[in-house]
Amino acid sequence: MKKISFLAFLMLGSISLLSAQEVAYEEYDLDNGLHVILHQDNGAPVVTTSVMYHVGGKDRTAGRTGFAHFFEHLLFEGTKNIERGKWFEIVSSNGGSNNANTSQDRTYYYEVFPSNNLELGLWMESERMLHPVIDQKGVDTQQEVVKEEKRLRYDNSPYGQLLPVLGKNLFDAHPYKDPNIGYMADLDAATLEDVQAYNKKYYVPNNAVLVVAGDIDITKTKKMVSDYFSEIPRGEDITRNYPKEKPITEQKTVKAYDANIQIPAIGMAYRTPGFAERDAYVLEMISTYLSDGKSSKLYKKMVDDQKQALQVGAFNIAQEDYGMYLVFALPVGETSLEILQEEMEEEVTKVRSELITEKDYQKLQNKFENNFVNSNSNVEGIAGSLATNYMLYGDTSLINKEIDIYRSITREEIKAVAEKYLKPNQSVIINYLPGEKTEF
Repeated sequence: MKKISFLAFLMLGSISLLSAQEVAYEEYDLDNGLHVILHQDNGAPVVTTSVMYHVGGKDRTAGRTGFAHFFEHLLFEGTKNIERGKWFEIVSSNGGSNNANTSQDRTYYYEVFPSNNLELGLWMESERMLHPVIDQKGVDTQQEVVKEEKRLRYDNSPYGQLLPVLGKNLFDAHPYKDPNIGYMADLDAATLEDVQAYNKKYYVPNNAVLVVAGDIDITKTKKMVSDYFSEIPRGEDITRNYPKEKPITEQKTVKAYDANIQIPAIGMAYRTPGFAERDAYVLEMISTYLSDGKSSKLYKKMVDDQKQALQVGAFNIAQEDYGMYLVFALPVGETSLEILQEEMEEEVTKVRSELITEKDYQKLQNKFENNFVNSNSNVEGIAGSLATNYMLYGDTSLINKEIDIYRSITREEIKAVAEKYLKPNQSVIINYLPGEKTEF
């Protein structure tokens, strides 16, 4: 009886911990369409100001790829009231840090300041939205920056072409078929008028969410948000109508070459649903089951026990419209890529045809509980989660209830989703080989 009571106490403690992690926030819209989310946490004198724009690599026209990533750089050039090249200096000299990143679906800018510089962060992001200086000098400068990034991250990085290879071979019509960074010929061909039109279309308040998280006073922050953002003109409504992909019904095998590698690799790739769909959550659990940690199924079998693979993993690459799922391995010694493929397929087949054990299921649940708690452990992470949940999932409250989705996933559902998406006839086999690089 004492043992049962102690276990019950531990369970209650765990529930209390998760409850304590609940993120309180307030959200509202300005008249110009800007969505605002405020999260107050006065535990430390730090504040994050961030803006997420619903524009990514997929938002392009034929012959004009890579614009969203290009703008990630361009919008640090300067504004009407921030001298060219001074953005980072202003942030660092006021005790802050900042960054930005772009995916196929969105672009995210953020600053982290001591909380007494909240107004500075809001002013800078309002300047980026209202007064960016987009001229030929800035375009020319950032074209070279992007080209250098492509050389470092893709052209000269081992396995750096893998994501472009995935997109090219999993998509025929949807713009996910093109790399997020774009084709350099498209950037070279872009005119100043092209770039200015892109800014006018996408970098507008009604295509953005502003998040302020940290050591703030809600009432004062609302006043500052209104002062700096309410007069920014609303843009035209944005409509998206991307082409749909036909299902993959026959397995195909492709080869790609990378001059930066000596060890080949094998990948089994699948097209999966967008990340807001329930099945995408299940696929995330499957990838964790197969390859998260040294005790996972693929790692223990192929790396530890059979000594066939140098590395092996299953990756759920989440995107808004369609996902990409990759099971990937590098061989040890004389192990052939065909053997690796057979071994990986054997483990995927088990997930399709058998229920995972109750022990493994509980292990999965524990990992996702831990990840959920950790994701809300600092205001910078909370700001990113709030923006993402609102902008891309359409539900800000996921920051507190997303774990309930994972808790509700059953072993039977894991098996069913694997059977639905991870069958051989729905796959693309990628032989990623040393040799003259595949151009993108």
